[in-house]
Amino acid sequence: MIKASDFGSDFSWGVAVAAAQIEGASDLYGKGPSIWDTFSKRSGKIKNGHQPVMACDFYHSYKTDIALVKALGFGIFRFSISWPRILPNGHAPINEEGIRFYHRVIDECLLNGLVPYITLYHWDLPDALEEEGGWTSYSVNNAFNTFVLICARTYGDKVKNWIVLNEPFGFTSLGYMLGIHAPGKTGLTNFFSAVHHTAIAQADGGRILRSEVKGANIGTSFSCSEVIPYTQSEADITAAKRVDCLMNRLFIEPCLGMGYPGAEWEVMDKFAVQHSTWRHTERLTFDFDFIGLQNYFPITIKYNAFIPVLQAWEVKAKNRKKPHTAMGWEVNGDAFYNVIKKFAAYPNIRSLMITENGASYHDKLEQGNIHDHDRINYFKEYLKALLKAKQEGLNITGYMAWTLMDNFEWAEGFNARFGLVYNDFKTQKRTIKDSGLWFKEFLNT
Repeated sequence: MIKASDFGSDFSWGVAVAAAQIEGASDLYGKGPSIWDTFSKRSGKIKNGHQPVMACDFYHSYKTDIALVKALGFGIFRFSISWPRILPNGHAPINEEGIRFYHRVIDECLLNGLVPYITLYHWDLPDALEEEGGWTSYSVNNAFNTFVLICARTYGDKVKNWIVLNEPFGFTSLGYMLGIHAPGKTGLTNFFSAVHHTAIAQADGGRILRSEVKGANIGTSFSCSEVIPYTQSEADITAAKRVDCLMNRLFIEPCLGMGYPGAEWEVMDKFAVQHSTWRHTERLTFDFDFIGLQNYFPITIKYNAFIPVLQAWEVKAKNRKKPHTAMGWEVNGDAFYNVIKKFAAYPNIRSLMITENGASYHDKLEQGNIHDHDRINYFKEYLKALLKAKQEGLNITGYMAWTLMDNFEWAEGFNARFGLVYNDFKTQKRTIKDSGLWFKEFLNT
């Protein structure tokens, strides 16, 4: 049985949350609408028509929720700053009540002995900026830089740990190519425009933090999955390489000064060539103090000629008789280990941190308890794989569980429960699940 002490006394443990998923107060205290506020009002976009108007009401419950983080034994509280709460229109003027709210959250973390990690962009773009083109428009970079500068100058004396972007491939692909996340745009033209402006923002944000925050520890986070070909046929292997190029390489390689990956794939090669001048490469590059990895599952890929451009198709875990979560995501600790090794092999990465990892199951409140043993087993398997990678000498400095409590899980609404704490969305009553109690015990070992 693994113990927290096996990871070393300097290893950090935390939980992660995001403003749009927990805060609520979506149209209160001067906050402007985000793309998720607008998107969720469009019929059929979110399961059961759920909207993040109240979410977990963290805005009013932050003190008790932060106390829960401490009670469970974690040392880090990762949260994001809502861009439209600071800049309701995406640009000036500043909403001073929004500024004060995050001061209160930070101060509460420090009062409880927790280290605050701030994520600057966790998917809640001001809707006013989306009307100007959002991440497909170059103007978003100037707006983002202004937002980062405000946050750095406002909170940099208290907060030293920063994450610039959360899962850039996630929000560009789901929001600007497939259209199943906010803002609901589709097509490769939108996608590649969003990718480039996002990659610029990733490095620009790092540079601003470096210049404004003395002693800053600066990172950015990537969603990543081991991509496994369904068979060893040339077609499946090539299809898997195309998916890997997008899911795992598209944003890490530019920030390392390697430019965009081509992967011997005409579509990506063309994009990479268009953005390969020294000016592009230089601006896309930033020397992060740490790279955040966010892994939940591997993905198995089969060639499919009927899928436009990518010509790849995921073979679901349930169809391969593999263990999976309520979201259908394969449970595979070995794949977690493999993807950590893959990213650690890149040159010039100073350190890695697991900034999200967790699982959704069909949790039921029974006589005041939630016996989520599948989630406990998931964490045991993945932490065992993480320890293996760390004991092999990889510089992995911390782990953050996703997530503190059940929340607004994007297009899944309130249906997908990832929390260590159960939330009754009607009453906003919190109940610690068995997995939360397990973590509390684990962190004392």
